[in-house]
This record gives sequence, structure tokens and C-alpha cells, in this order.
Amino acid sequence: MSFFDSYPVQAFNHLELLAEQVVEGFIIGLHKSPFHGFSVEFAEHRLYNQGESTKDIDWKVFARSEKLFSKKYEEETNLRCQIVVDMSSSMFFPEEQLSGGLILNKFKFSALGAACIMNVLKRQRDAFGLTLFDDQIRVHTPVKSNTTHYKLLLSHLDRVMQISESNRGTNAIQTLHEVAEQIHRRSLIIIFSDLFEDTSKLDDLFSAVNHLKHNKHEVILFHVMDHKFELEFEFENRPYLFVDIETGEKVRLQAHQIREAYKKQMSEFRQNIHARSIQHRIEYIEADINLGYDYILQSFFLKRKKMLQ
Repeated sequence: MSFFDSYPVQAFNHLELLAEQVVEGFIIGLHKSPFHGFSVEFAEHRLYNQGESTKDIDWKVFARSEKLFSKKYEEETNLRCQIVVDMSSSMFFPEEQLSGGLILNKFKFSALGAACIMNVLKRQRDAFGLTLFDDQIRVHTPVKSNTTHYKLLLSHLDRVMQISESNRGTNAIQTLHEVAEQIHRRSLIIIFSDLFEDTSKLDDLFSAVNHLKHNKHEVILFHVMDHKFELEFEFENRPYLFVDIETGEKVRLQAHQIREAYKKQMSEFRQNIHARSIQHRIEYIEADINLGYDYILQSFFLKRKKMLQ
């Protein structure tokens, strides 16, 4: 069953509602976990003590868990976070229709992942901004922590989700250099990308990532892929016309003729990215679009905790 089957909404562009549902489900899951103290600390909730004011009780959590938790609020911003999302054409693969009429692709997965992280940042009074790029930066906002800003960033993501045009290339290298130059205070930089750029430019790509590190930023890189098609190449053994949606280049072939060679090359590509991430002390997370968001939120919380210690 697809992850999205558990969220019965009519259209994917209800981004705020979806993000709220995912984050609340994640928080409640943590409350029910055996690592109770761990989850309460991260979720910015604590057990309600009898006799306290009831004004800060999280009644949504109570309705689902039948336990009373009080929300904890911070008066000052603790963290600054810039979320960088690749919106090149390759991020709009695959246009796979799920139950309920939903269409899932790498960008929509990344957009909801970004929305979930922003939802948590807003709850925790942290400041966040958004950068969207393809062959150049299309959106770059300052970091703020208010609800109006949150809704503005969701509107940027929602607008891009409606795009269907092809032949939009990628320039992550230039984008990351520009982000490094424009963000002057130490921040957490979260990147969602499939990293489908010229593989001969990996040195340049990680030089750009290292620019962020040199400027004292912490980085989480979510390598967004559809493991079923892009890694395992699970196409039926029949003729296909494969089209590069960034360049328009086409090739017709039988899937089984190249499956093993393709999988070998993709495995080497992933291992190379992973090894370079370790070398540059980058938090590298393989993000399969079919596996939901718990591991994405958990990775974010762990990095946030380390930065604030």
C-alpha cells in the first residue's frame, strides 16, 4: 500500500492539510514509542501535570492518544533553516497515479517533505526560508518564523507542483554557491534533489556543498529517488521509448537488455555520492518517494538537537 493511501484527501495541493496530518501522526507515533522521553523532547511537548493551566493542552494529541500533553513554546528563535528544493524536469518523474486520484512524483514528495519540516519549524518558533531552483534560482526567500510566511512558502511549492513543462535543466552547483553567499548567519541547510546533473561535475557539486560547510552551515542532503523505477529498473520486458525530460533526448529499447548494466551504473553513482558526503561531513539520506516521511522528520530532529546543544 502506498503511503498516500492513508491520507484520504481529494487533491495533493492541499499542502498545509497534508503537512499537518503527517507531522501530527509522527508526533503521536513518538509519544507511543518506547523512547518516550526522546519523543517528548523532540516534539516540544511534555506530560501535563494535574493542577496546571489547561490552556496549553494539545487536544488533538489527546483525541488520538488519550494522553494529556502540554505544548512547550520558545520565546526566541532557536534555529535558522533554509530548505533548498530542486524543481528541474527530472524531479517530475514518475507521474504515477495512486488511489484517490493522487499523482506522485519526486517534486511532490519533496514539496510535502519540505512542508512538513516547515510545519515543525513553525511550531518550534524557528525561522525558515525556501529556495527553489532548476538551471537557476527561481525562488529565494529570507528566513522568518510567522504563519503568514509559512503560508507564502506553501503557495510557492503548490504553484510549482502544477508545472508540467519539460526541458528544464539543473544547476545545483551555482545554486548552492549562491545560497552559501546569501545566508550569512549559521543555519541548517536542507536539500531535496535527485542530483541528476552531469556526473563528471561531482567534484564541482561537492565543492559547492563544501562552500556551505566553510560558511559554518550544517547540511542535510535528501537524495530523492523512486527506487522502484530509477534504482531497480522494474519495467516490464517490452519495448519502451525512454525520454530524458530535461534534454528531450529519446532512446527506444527493451528494458531487460539494459537492466543489469543500468543497475550497476546507478549503484556506483549512489555509492559515489554517499562516499563524498561522508568525506565532506554531510548528512546524506536516501529518500525513496514510496516510503513516507517519518525518517525525514527523524533526521531533521536529530540534526536540530545536535545544533542546539
